[in-house]
Amino acid sequence: MQEVQIHPQLLADCHDLGRLPACAVLLHRNAILPWFILVPDTAFNDVLDLPQEHRNAVITDCAAVSTFIKEVLGYDKVNFAGLGNVVPQMHLHVIGRSESDAAWPQPVWGALQDTATYTSQQLDDIRQGLGKMAGLTVGGSE
Repeated sequence: MQEVQIHPQLLADCHDLGRLPACAVLLHRNAILPWFILVPDTAFNDVLDLPQEHRNAVITDCAAVSTFIKEVLGYDKVNFAGLGNVVPQMHLHVIGRSESDAAWPQPVWGALQDTATYTSQQLDDIRQGLGKMAGLTVGGSE
């Protein structure tokens, strides 16, 4: 699988955390809740169009992030979606949710009125945690 360039809008909205085997891993800049965005290495626009082996690798990466959200960050619910209506490049949302979050029970899109910022330490901790748990590799990211 060949790495692809990440759409500029995704880079503007997110921190670039690094890479898992089949995807780049981004983290939405709004730290109100853990909102990861995985960008698969493909020119396809929809995950269901991927060849089975590639699709399985992408889903494995998403499941690893979901496990991190639940086991390390302590969320009991994860939302998973692939929309791509605004940014055409395939990207998959893996979002930690709880009944106490700012958007519950609504979808996060357009429902988050509050914002928060990740500290450098928080970003480092997330990178290190994903590295240990899921094999995230970091190179040249913020």
